[in-house]
Amino acid sequence: MSSTAQRGRGRRRTISEINMVPFIDVMLVLLIIFMVTAPMISPSQIALPSVGQAGRQPDLFVQIVINQDEQVQVMLGNAAGEAPATPMDRLAASVRQLQGDGSAGAESTPVVISADKNVQYETVVKVMDILQRAGVTRVGLAVQTGP
Repeated sequence: MSSTAQRGRGRRRTISEINMVPFIDVMLVLLIIFMVTAPMISPSQIALPSVGQAGRQPDLFVQIVINQDEQVQVMLGNAAGEAPATPMDRLAASVRQLQGDGSAGAESTPVVISADKNVQYETVVKVMDILQRAGVTRVGLAVQTGP
């Protein structure tokens, strides 16, 4: 064996340092890309419905009232007095019964949902989902326009 071969083996040791230069280069390129593209991205806008679309309240409608205890009451129009609480599994049948027994125009009788402001949004969505599954097409939400 030659002396140069032995010298090369003895001096070889592992490099335990990480070269950070490529990592920094990649990060700077990504930073520049994000800085250039960020102003081009427009924020998404949601078109929310406005209050007061209907000119007047319909003459005949089914009203669903959800009180603050999340009890559901179904009544015809602005009926005076308290209606008994209706369980969620009977809601669709109660609405269909009040809409009529399949007479002309009964299917198009609108349903108006009135909910207390302290009711969870999930409860209102459940009621709307039950009505949609039952085939009720005209559903509206009652709102309070004043303070």
